[in-house]
Amino acid sequence: MQRIEESELIINSRGAIYHLDLRPDELSHKIFLVGDPGRVPVVSKYFDSIEIKQQHREFVSHTGLIGSERYSVVSTGIGTDNIDIVMNELDALVNIDFATRTIKPNLTQLQIIRLGTSGSLQREIPVDSFVASTHGLGIDNLLNFYRLEPRGAELEILQAFTTHTQLHQQIAQPAIASASGFLLKHFTNGYHTGITITCPGFYGPQGRILRLGLKHPELIDRLTSFSFGPYRITNFEMETSAIYGLGTMLGHQCLSLNVIVANRISKTFSTNGLLAVERLIEKSIQTIRSIPH
Repeated sequence: MQRIEESELIINSRGAIYHLDLRPDELSHKIFLVGDPGRVPVVSKYFDSIEIKQQHREFVSHTGLIGSERYSVVSTGIGTDNIDIVMNELDALVNIDFATRTIKPNLTQLQIIRLGTSGSLQREIPVDSFVASTHGLGIDNLLNFYRLEPRGAELEILQAFTTHTQLHQQIAQPAIASASGFLLKHFTNGYHTGITITCPGFYGPQGRILRLGLKHPELIDRLTSFSFGPYRITNFEMETSAIYGLGTMLGHQCLSLNVIVANRISKTFSTNGLLAVERLIEKSIQTIRSIPH
């Protein structure tokens, strides 16, 4: 087995992976991802006990127990560049032997659930409602650095999307990946479902205008009007496609759950986003605990 060099896998002086500052024994195989470091204790307060607390830069991690099950909650910060770091390092923690710097012969599958916020692209999906993403469709380019091959319905959706939006000619080559079917089937009651667009920014890439004009002012309308068979775009944010794409390639089960804090069609914003996030966390943890092991 080929050894992974020090420049490629960075392990610090306490035997922890560089960005997350976690050792393999400090991570559960069931993981919640949140963008905001301040949201980590909002999730971990539902743990019955917390055994590990680590922080390095924007990456805050708590690991503990809910009942007899061990969970971790890890903050990612904003954007697919950060997700690239987090997903690769989470996988390395369970699937690379740090002593020999080689890939383990028997791989571990992680269960990764994002608890985040996003903007609705459909009038009938109001603020404070919840969305479970069937697919992550990225217009940010990260996944184009990897060997991600869409198949079946994914490929058909992607082809229809690029034809409808023409983004492939002007901004990026879109990429798509799917949620874990096993996880998604448990998150239908009380959740809207649909395609989540992942953008490379918050303002221009999401069609917001402050002082700068937009090169593609029709983007929101094109995203909202897209449909392919039973599929439509429900919302957009800045992380989901990277979680799904990297998770798929690495063999993990991933699901992105979002509370809608803004409806870009009705031009409304949540009056109490913190409470809405709290409701998403509480409901999602209740659901996760009911999933058979």
